[in-house]
Amino acid sequence: MPARETVPHNATTRRHFLKQSGVLAGLPAVAGFPVIVRSSALGADAAVAPSERVGLGVIGLGIQGNGNMKTFRWNKEVRVAAVCDVHQTQRDEAKQSVDKFYKNTDCAAYRDFREMIARKDIDAVQVTAPDHWHPLIVLEAVKHGKHIYCEKPIGWSIRAAQAVRKAVRDSGVVFQFGTQQRSGGNFRFACELVRNGRIGQLKTILVGVPGSWTCPKQPTEPVPKELDYEMWLGPAPMAPYCYQRCRPYVKGKGYSVWYSILDYCLGMIANWGIHHLDIAQWGNGTDLSGPAEIQGTGTFPKDMLTNAATNWQVENRYANGVTLVHMDDGTSRKHPLQVAGFGHGVMFLGSEGWVHVDRQRLSAKRKELLKEKLGPNEIHLFKSDNHHYNFIDSIKGRTKPAAPIDTAVASDILSSLQHIAARLNRPLKWDAKNETFVNDDEANAMLDRPMRGPWRLA
Repeated sequence: MPARETVPHNATTRRHFLKQSGVLAGLPAVAGFPVIVRSSALGADAAVAPSERVGLGVIGLGIQGNGNMKTFRWNKEVRVAAVCDVHQTQRDEAKQSVDKFYKNTDCAAYRDFREMIARKDIDAVQVTAPDHWHPLIVLEAVKHGKHIYCEKPIGWSIRAAQAVRKAVRDSGVVFQFGTQQRSGGNFRFACELVRNGRIGQLKTILVGVPGSWTCPKQPTEPVPKELDYEMWLGPAPMAPYCYQRCRPYVKGKGYSVWYSILDYCLGMIANWGIHHLDIAQWGNGTDLSGPAEIQGTGTFPKDMLTNAATNWQVENRYANGVTLVHMDDGTSRKHPLQVAGFGHGVMFLGSEGWVHVDRQRLSAKRKELLKEKLGPNEIHLFKSDNHHYNFIDSIKGRTKPAAPIDTAVASDILSSLQHIAARLNRPLKWDAKNETFVNDDEANAMLDRPMRGPWRLA
């Protein structure tokens, strides 16, 4: 385990500067955002002063972790100070990549995220570990006052998401959720068109995402020396090791199998689903609440290593009369209301037309609709053109997060509700204000799940 990197006693850190300097004396907080002194105040007009760079720690170095880290690394206001992964190969490769980028050997590598988070020069953390770890890592980061970029979903359970929300609210740290579509122009414009009545009264939203994949049971294998398997499992139940259970992303072999194992992830119904469900709620104007009634079905594999739903159809009915139908792509393509051959993505259906959006395109029944300009008195949704840079700008007090904690948890809860509805296969009534099922003990028992000791939320 590398020794912790310490800040020299004669170095002026940004936190120390902000705390001790009279520059901020008497300045009010703006909209609750943290205040950061511009680089010119620190004597760096032509470049970002080291004391003003956001020290970033990266936790989880799979495909998403590496991709996010590289994006942050190009921001001159960020310094990747440390990386952490329970796979030695992944953390060593990440350290080498960071050192090569900065042309030094300063990046520290950790196996235990708690040691990395405790470092004084870490201002923010990127949480890209497997889903079942998200809430515990975020809570540890909040405890140390670190800002958080957390990949979706928050993971594990609705109760865990609620605990994260409370901790983030109470601490005041900046939280950015990894629902990057919030910073996509096509997604934002599609929602603005719907919110401003360009397709008439919104009636139905069809959401299609990839289904989960399957893997047969595997024989027990020796744990490789490069992997801390106990730490990989963490709060999840003890299970015999096999390579497929927790293998990292391998180029050309698809995503890791753990995405389809319910002990670590709710499957694509939530992990992928949350992206488009978030956009659906944004366009519906319900991204701080949720549905009133839910009913769904799903196919869950049995006697396999994987057990997450491979296909599903869940109907969510909102108090405003809108119905959101969430499906796997294959089921979505066959839905009787689907138009123009779409399946994947978000289809908004209104009384006077439709708008469809996914990561490749923005389409509408009336093509001219896509060229319309919004008037100054119409609804303009929050604009961000770069999700990662928006996070750094939020830390520096220049803006607010595109995907803050409250909308993050609302979308997270909605994705979990899809899983619960598909499992129970019967009508459910949801109290979005109190975040509980109405008169349904069985469903309410599924809002939480036990953690293997010594790990716990509090």
